[in-house]
Amino acid sequence: MMPADRSIHCAAVTAVLLGLTVCQPASVFAQPVQTDAGSQADAGSQADAAGPKYETVVSALRLGRPLPDVPSAVVVLPREELERSPALAVDDWVRLAPVASTFRRTPSLLADPTAQGLSLRAIGPSGVSRALVLVDGVPVNDPFGGWIYWRALPRLGLDRIEVVPGGSSALYGNFGLGGVVQLISRPLESGVQADVAGGNLGTALVGGRAAGRTGALGGALEVEGLRSEGYIPVAPEQRGPIDIAGESRHLRLGGRGELDLGGGRRIGARGGFFAEDQNGGTALTTAEVRLGSYALDARTPVAAGELAGAVSGVIGRCSQLRPRIQAGRVAETLAAEQEVDSHGEGLSLVWSSDPLFWVGAHRLVVGTDLRRVVGTSTEARQPPPSDAVTVTGRRAGGEQRFAGLFAQELYEPNGFLELSAALRADFWQNVSGEQVVSRSDGSSGRTPFANRRVFELSPRLGLLVRPTAYTRVRGSAYQAFRAPTLNELYRPFQVGTVLTAANENLAAERLLGAELGIELLPLPASSLRVTGFATRLGDPIANVTLAAPLPDGSARQRQNLGEVTSRGLDLAADARLPFGFVLSAAYTWVVARVSSAPANPGIVDKDVPHAARHRGRLALGFSRGRVTAGVQARLQSRVFEDDQNELPMAGYAVLDLHADCDLLGGVAVFGSVQNLLDQRYLVGRAGVDTIGPPLLALLGLRLR
Repeated sequence: MMPADRSIHCAAVTAVLLGLTVCQPASVFAQPVQTDAGSQADAGSQADAAGPKYETVVSALRLGRPLPDVPSAVVVLPREELERSPALAVDDWVRLAPVASTFRRTPSLLADPTAQGLSLRAIGPSGVSRALVLVDGVPVNDPFGGWIYWRALPRLGLDRIEVVPGGSSALYGNFGLGGVVQLISRPLESGVQADVAGGNLGTALVGGRAAGRTGALGGALEVEGLRSEGYIPVAPEQRGPIDIAGESRHLRLGGRGELDLGGGRRIGARGGFFAEDQNGGTALTTAEVRLGSYALDARTPVAAGELAGAVSGVIGRCSQLRPRIQAGRVAETLAAEQEVDSHGEGLSLVWSSDPLFWVGAHRLVVGTDLRRVVGTSTEARQPPPSDAVTVTGRRAGGEQRFAGLFAQELYEPNGFLELSAALRADFWQNVSGEQVVSRSDGSSGRTPFANRRVFELSPRLGLLVRPTAYTRVRGSAYQAFRAPTLNELYRPFQVGTVLTAANENLAAERLLGAELGIELLPLPASSLRVTGFATRLGDPIANVTLAAPLPDGSARQRQNLGEVTSRGLDLAADARLPFGFVLSAAYTWVVARVSSAPANPGIVDKDVPHAARHRGRLALGFSRGRVTAGVQARLQSRVFEDDQNELPMAGYAVLDLHADCDLLGGVAVFGSVQNLLDQRYLVGRAGVDTIGPPLLALLGLRLR
């Protein structure tokens, strides 16, 4: 272990021990609120009849259950915790849970839109997500590439964020490989919210949400615009004349409505538009996104239970420029212009039973999901002058279809024990695809991609034991999968000066894992949770360094590695203290290493790129009277940029502050600072060293 990493390790462990020593073990993730009638009827609620009622969560089981009675490790980030954070986008909030990380340690305010993948417990960190992200049950992973447009997700209208690490394909199918993150919207109750703020780095934010209800009809509209002049991402010692600040801006519009038909019947609709323009640090490193989405959903009582259905779709375009950079970064010329057009449609139907009683209590959930994805990547290349025949254009794409059927049973023979079992069958196929290549001599070639049909079976078993009303022991074992995206199959990409080739022969990733943990609930709104886990990821798709560049100059290529194993530990604790204080600590330790790589034995026993062994967070919040404030420390250990582990990036620790004070008429003044000590740390080393965001301070007004 390097000295810098040893200090980060010690700091992370100290932070956790501090949180456990200063206060009663607790969890900000177990907010005591009155559950709804449906949640009170859940099997197992009798065990807590004399105790506090806890927030209902839905993501772990596709069924609402009180948080302590979920047979999985779930992190809940409630609204009050989110508002104590200086976050400007949803990805900043998700990373409040150390089990979650985004690629290259770069927030979405600067990160390339196609490199914003989410990883839980360091399962395959990359630009492609190994976790499913939902907004009220609707998937938001990009249909073509699997990444997340974090800035397109609603911010003001969120009630909470649920993070469920661990293989979840048994309920969610594709993209549930490493777990699920779900954003839950606030109820449609009348009210107005608005944020107006400005700060350094030329940052300005304006956002507003208005919601109302008239009888059975409710609706909400939300709008947000953000602009930042950014900072120069290239490390100072490597900068040249071409390097400029990475400016970015976005506009998001969204609407949501629902109609309560009575008798438990409800229909809803939502739609949105998102536009983002970003500069990655040079005039010819740009990205532009345009995205539209819609969803219709309905639920009704039926056959001793409830039937819920949803139809959703998204259509988008992502355009990028990539440069060819001269030595010393003295000049750049256009190397490639790329555009990705895609659209996806989905349908889901889920029936959940009322409690059934036969030798104990049973709950059944049965459902199906269908999804279709179509996308095309068009690339115009400007190769350097050469006598050789080179590729000047490429058009590649295809269609994928997914169909899944799942069933789950929760069985509680008594108030002490609950068993869960789920099984899902998925059928996915690459229906069609082709690549058309143009060359500098005027010739062209067409290569059809073979149709592929694959069947996947994803089981999951769970165990929940309640030795006392305030103790939970959880265990689970699971198998999960992720199919290669159209992006990985057909689209090459460039980061910095490194070009990575696609690979139409990629196989699906498959994960086998297990976890065991204990949670103590000594006081209302308090808990201590410890969870150990181990996983084996077969055929992981990674960017592999090639022994010799390909003819088009690609130095890396997406390949199935062989096998990656990981093991680790999650710790979480926090407590509500006297006088309005809340203290919380969370820490994740995970070792993810390549255990098999037949095509590249030199990377065996190497750390997985961008997989930090230590991630931690220590936070102190305060809320009393008109004042709300929060301070947090975020820590992360060393990671490697490359599969050879030759490009390390040292660990770092940053401090964030937030405070707001209510004035009159529901108006508050607020201020926040990210990276208070202006720490400099690396986030990428793809041909050039890039650094994370410097100090960012905001001051603004908030209307609630």
